[in-house]
Amino acid sequence: MGPTEGGCHCGAVRYRVTGEPAATTHCHCSDCRRITGGPTLAWAIFPEDRVEMLAGEATIYESSPGVEWGFCARCGSTLTYRRASRPGLFDVTAATLDDPEVFPPEKEIWIGERLSWIRSNAEVPHFPRTAGGSVD
Repeated sequence: MGPTEGGCHCGAVRYRVTGEPAATTHCHCSDCRRITGGPTLAWAIFPEDRVEMLAGEATIYESSPGVEWGFCARCGSTLTYRRASRPGLFDVTAATLDDPEVFPPEKEIWIGERLSWIRSNAEVPHFPRTAGGSVD
């Protein structure tokens, strides 16, 4: 797959991802909820050498040692995630892609923290926490 672009709500931060993601997830964890204000968050996870910032720069918030969330400082959009325990991987929020349909979630994670009023996709595997791999 060719390059796919995305960015924040106001357009100050733009990025490009190239190729297929290493994984795509739909996360129900409380951290994703609180960081976005939404009930869930979908991620496309790429090798970091396939993510390029085109305009602006994400402001980094370190929620705990080695866990970094990237935001637009101007509009507040949650854009990226990285953690030291997964070196070489870089997550982008799938809904900030210009075409959010291009990388649908292949699994749901942190189902153990799913809100009771959110329905899961029966078509994909579900995991109480992570899928147990190094990618999610």
